[in-house]
Amino acid sequence: FIDATGKIHTTFHQTITATGRLSSTDPNLQNIPIRMELGKMIRKVFHPMPGDLFVDSDYSQIELRLLAHMSGDEQLIEAFRENQDIHRSTASKVFGIVYGISAYGLSQDLNIGTKEAQGFIDSYFETYPKIKEFLDNTVAQAKEKGYTRTLFGRIRPIPELSSGNFMTRQFGERVAMNAPIQGTAADIIKIAMIRVHDRLIREHFRSRLILQVHDELLIETAEEEKEKVIALLEEEMQKAADLKVELAVGTACGQDWYEAH
Repeated sequence: FIDATGKIHTTFHQTITATGRLSSTDPNLQNIPIRMELGKMIRKVFHPMPGDLFVDSDYSQIELRLLAHMSGDEQLIEAFRENQDIHRSTASKVFGIVYGISAYGLSQDLNIGTKEAQGFIDSYFETYPKIKEFLDNTVAQAKEKGYTRTLFGRIRPIPELSSGNFMTRQFGERVAMNAPIQGTAADIIKIAMIRVHDRLIREHFRSRLILQVHDELLIETAEEEKEKVIALLEEEMQKAADLKVELAVGTACGQDWYEAH
């Protein structure tokens, strides 16, 4: 995939994914697994132009923050406002519930009994009561209208909800719970991406936005512009949407893509 200039250019597609996220092909630069050793090694071979460095920012827990905003659940909102580490232990495992996981599915994931898993789910919704209400209302409205909307109004049709097949309808319900949250996250990263790109050009930076991977933006950064690029990137990503909880952004710099993550 290396071209005559010594660079690699992926192709982004705007209309392939159902969630509204960009997808990447030839090569796919969005599915290099950062948690696996091989993925880490692969990221080490991506270097900026000589004399530049990579600055990489990504959203922290964006979907859980969107869930707090969209459900209006005071407990979850308060937890974020007090900067509690919501996700470090059980909550991260139970977050799958938001996407309609069953007690059986959770029991398999956590290697516990179905009854214990159901207790987990029940206590989660007792702790965050408005989440259950939000999810139930989202599914009910989707059944009535045949689609869901993101916070920005983008529609996702869900024909599966009117299927005669029970399993297909269940899949449709999970999609209905999932789509407004994942779809809004997709909208937000696109808004941030456009604003970052426009400011870099408008303010005559030499640095350039070169890659978007899900909740992450990567800038090939001129050394002397590093501090300004970090400030710009974090500001535009945090201001991309006005939510009841702030959008948290983590930033790293490095001489290759691995170091900058």
